[in-house]
Amino acid sequence: MEQQFEQLSFEAISRQFKEAADFVCQRVVNREEVVEQAICALLTGEHLLLQSRTGVGKSLLAEQLFAMFSGARVFRIQASKEQQPDSYFGALDIEELKRGRIVHNIEGSLVDSEFAFIDEIFDANDFTLRALLSVLNERQLMRGVQCVPARLHTVIAATNYLRVSEITEAILDRFLYKAVILPDKEPYVQYKIAQQYLLHSGKPVTPPRQIPFALLRYVWRIVTGQHPERQITVRPELIYFANLVIRYYEVLRNRALREHYRGATPPIDFYISPRTQAKALDLLRAIALLHGRDHAVHEDVGKLYFIFATVGSPEEVELFRKAYTTVLHSLSASNGFEQLRLLLSFQSLLEQLRRDKALMFQPLTALTNSPLRRTFLEWLKETFGGADQTVQQNKRVLEQFLRDFVPCCEEVRELKLALERELAALLQSLQ
Repeated sequence: MEQQFEQLSFEAISRQFKEAADFVCQRVVNREEVVEQAICALLTGEHLLLQSRTGVGKSLLAEQLFAMFSGARVFRIQASKEQQPDSYFGALDIEELKRGRIVHNIEGSLVDSEFAFIDEIFDANDFTLRALLSVLNERQLMRGVQCVPARLHTVIAATNYLRVSEITEAILDRFLYKAVILPDKEPYVQYKIAQQYLLHSGKPVTPPRQIPFALLRYVWRIVTGQHPERQITVRPELIYFANLVIRYYEVLRNRALREHYRGATPPIDFYISPRTQAKALDLLRAIALLHGRDHAVHEDVGKLYFIFATVGSPEEVELFRKAYTTVLHSLSASNGFEQLRLLLSFQSLLEQLRRDKALMFQPLTALTNSPLRRTFLEWLKETFGGADQTVQQNKRVLEQFLRDFVPCCEEVRELKLALERELAALLQSLQ
């Protein structure tokens, strides 16, 4: 089925998803940022949690988003404390239960659906929430002896409040995207909402053009780097830049926490897990694709607050933007991106030598596959006349390359120090 999408350009794909976002924004007034975040959640195959007071359109937003796709089943449920896992996974097979085996009839359940909307998710009891964890994260139903792959692509959950417990923290971790929707009392916005209500009574409508769910899955494979041929490029220096921004944002969030607690140690620090940080690459590719590009650019990093901050929380979003602009200005004002590119290419060279130490006994000029080759050879020619090197000379060349390198800013200096340690470990292993 994917063959029918192979001829679509990234611009054509982008246009379809932008049209879908525009249609949702017409129906759900003044929620453009949350809609863009939700589209990114769909493209990356992740889940979205919406928090707000009652009556601000969380259900309409979720239902209208799902209505933009054809060929996908939607599971809907209003959570409550009395529910058991079979409300989500299907009724228990009575005959299997007589044999002491827990087996769910999953037809029409959460496990058997591509999309799901869970309203008031934190009204569910902890036992049921715990049972949901593997379906949300691993896309597997694991109950008793039953282990079934779930069709689930994206869950949108809504809540009026947050309930804090060990289990709810685990549930929150499964929702990579989070948003707070605040009521908008501006008269003109309320007028536009009233217009939509008069037209459609607050219900989702079928758009003039739906996106096949198969296309969404096709794009998801591209965005998550699973398509063997169609790729969205994220250059090494851009990945490093994104990681610098994320780290500084983490520092700013913890600094704000300490200020909130008047300098005392907060009860819990703000922490970004390596798993979440790695998934930022999928979001970078999704943002690039939404702009019709086959490569990510610096500006895309500025949208990573979609997963690291709560959309709709001005303080969190502003801190991320501060982290982004601070690091961007530091690198842009001093040729930092070019230096990052050079040092990361040098790191690639070290990795090549680490994997095959026999290469150290050849002239470094023979490493034709190194992305550093052109720059490194130019430096080698200027410094040593381009002569072929012995193993001892190769060691000196590598050491002198870093010794001669003058970092333009603190972020680059930190990377240089890390590479000096990596080079020292490599040379030590050769003794």
